[in-house]
Amino acid sequence: MNTLYGIANCDTMKKARRWLDEHGIAYRFHDYKKEGLDEATLRRWVDELGWEALINRRGQMWRKLPADVRETLDEAAAVAVMLETPSIIRRPLLDTGEGRYVGFSEDDYEGILQK
Repeated sequence: MNTLYGIANCDTMKKARRWLDEHGIAYRFHDYKKEGLDEATLRRWVDELGWEALINRRGQMWRKLPADVRETLDEAAAVAVMLETPSIIRRPLLDTGEGRYVGFSEDDYEGILQK
């Protein structure tokens, strides 16, 4: 079963969910704000994708971080920030069970999910 991680009110999440629905692809939506995110899952993502790929540097939550935190961010600090504020994780994160993919584009989803 595919799992789509993110937050409900994100425009990119809405696009991804709409695309999945329109293409009849089953998925479970995991809302960080309601369900949180456990450290073991996050650490698996960091190991597979790298913490840099997971941090959304264009979002409001990034801009709210103190400048000294943004400037000195390393893996340990990034994991702590993502656990405390999962909304800072790039969205959506699609887990197909075989791989994890960050972000959304119709072309990417087509290649990933319609093999």
